[in-house]
Amino acid sequence: MSGGPNGKVVVVTGAGSGIGRALAILLAERGARLALSDVDVVGLGETVDRVEALGAEVHGTRLDVTDREAVEAYATEVAAHFGVVHQLYNNAGISGGGQTILESDWTAYERVLSVNLFGVIHGTKAFLPHLIASGDGHVVTISSLNGIMAQPTLGAYCASKFGVRGFTEVLRTEMLAGRHPVRVTVVHPGGVRTDIASAALRQAAREGVRPTPEQEQRVRTYNEKLLRMPADRAARIIVDGVRAGSPRIRVGSEAKHTDRLVRLFPRLYPKLVVAWDRRLFGRG
Repeated sequence: MSGGPNGKVVVVTGAGSGIGRALAILLAERGARLALSDVDVVGLGETVDRVEALGAEVHGTRLDVTDREAVEAYATEVAAHFGVVHQLYNNAGISGGGQTILESDWTAYERVLSVNLFGVIHGTKAFLPHLIASGDGHVVTISSLNGIMAQPTLGAYCASKFGVRGFTEVLRTEMLAGRHPVRVTVVHPGGVRTDIASAALRQAAREGVRPTPEQEQRVRTYNEKLLRMPADRAARIIVDGVRAGSPRIRVGSEAKHTDRLVRLFPRLYPKLVVAWDRRLFGRG
């Protein structure tokens, strides 16, 4: 099951930029037929143009993954358009952070969890019957390094990404128990060079929320020091891991080292994270 994408129908959410766009381009190069979506119609259009230039068959649609009914309708539409669906990359996601749990309000939690966690749940439940029917299905969810390691001021984001990890692992057990022809993979990217941190500031501005100087500095630090791996390299690691049937893909040395640290030193690692966070972001 779940060999290379040549000829397969592959769904990628959040395909308008970053890892989603890189996945779409690589999958097109490897012969996939693509159903691409994003809430950003401009970015999505650019991705569609690029994969069409590679000769790929593509179905592009604006989609808000927080809208359960819209996602269900989209799954029906994609299945009707292609006749089959083989793979789903639940990639759409946003960042969220900059305030402690004590400081933050409910808006941040509702926004981040609705996209990062419920977006994955909506997509998986909507497409799963089609993936099973294909006889060769694969669900891929994008968690994070922060689905392995907790970090100060990332309460909503960590909750969403730990949730994605747990949801995905439950799904894997159920596919095995039910002997369904669907493989399941959770991905933990480390520092990938995308626009996710800066996009959070733009979203806040659209909502009339002025970021604090500390939040702006945090984003600059992420962009300059932490988000280093090119998105196309991350996409290759992910797609190659999916082809190999890997249940868990750690993208980049940061994710691998973090995974080892947390497993080997579960009591010590929070203290190390706090010290690292203070040194990097300058908090007292």
